[in-house]
Amino acid sequence: MNDYMIRAIAAEGQIRAFAVTMRDSVEEARSRHNTSPVATAALGRLLSAGAMMGSMMKGDQDTLTLKIQGDGPIKGLTVIADSHGNVKGFAHEPEVLIPANAQGKLDVAKALGIGLLTITRDIGLREPYVGTSILVTSEIAEDLTYYFATSEQTPSSVGLGVLMNKNNTVKQAGGFILQLMPDVSEETISHLERKIGEIISVTSMLDAGMNPEQILELILGEFNLEILETAPVRFQCDCSKKKIARAILTLGEADLTELIQEYQPVETHCDFCNTSYWFEPEELQELLEKGK
Repeated sequence: MNDYMIRAIAAEGQIRAFAVTMRDSVEEARSRHNTSPVATAALGRLLSAGAMMGSMMKGDQDTLTLKIQGDGPIKGLTVIADSHGNVKGFAHEPEVLIPANAQGKLDVAKALGIGLLTITRDIGLREPYVGTSILVTSEIAEDLTYYFATSEQTPSSVGLGVLMNKNNTVKQAGGFILQLMPDVSEETISHLERKIGEIISVTSMLDAGMNPEQILELILGEFNLEILETAPVRFQCDCSKKKIARAILTLGEADLTELIQEYQPVETHCDFCNTSYWFEPEELQELLEKGK
């Protein structure tokens, strides 16, 4: 995969910025889940945001969960990211088909509908940090901008985009996040607001073949942009048959015994990567004996 993300600062540290290209990762998600074009666009936007937000965490074991619940036909999206560029996710109803919007584009807002955005940061404390905000447009980028402002009190600008080929594979995917630091000057704020108002859409930048460096240079080049880090990102699920086996053990002796007595293979399924794992009765018996 050629997906990667950059982390940068600008205006002598008054602005921090992230940008990512996610074509391969979003295509991997589309292929695994057989998502429709509008579901691919919605999931791809949230995967891109998750990759960038995951990099904001510090600990090796930290995880970030982004969950959208709406009353639209997709019903919801769930994405999990870590601090190492790994991201995974799924659409709750992946095969949704709806007409294009008035601009002739994939209608992500209608597919998601009215609902809530919930972000959970698990950084190893007794209780994870959970923040929730309403979906203000259901286009995801604007909803995350609103979330940062209301739940984390961090003025931000989020841009996300996914472009599809005519054969419904992913042509381009990615985005950016800009955030103002507490010591930002009014002059910098005004200048940045004018600059953001001038830029073309994220999908237009992606369609022109712009990479993360070029996207941030276009927006922040006048602010003494300084790239701090470049890191790979990827769609990757950490599920395994061994992990699923540990989860089966939590069923308890009575339920496991009942499954064994039915003498039928048991199928378990990972929602994030759409992988199924099968356990034969003999394997279940072995798990039962280990659990005693």
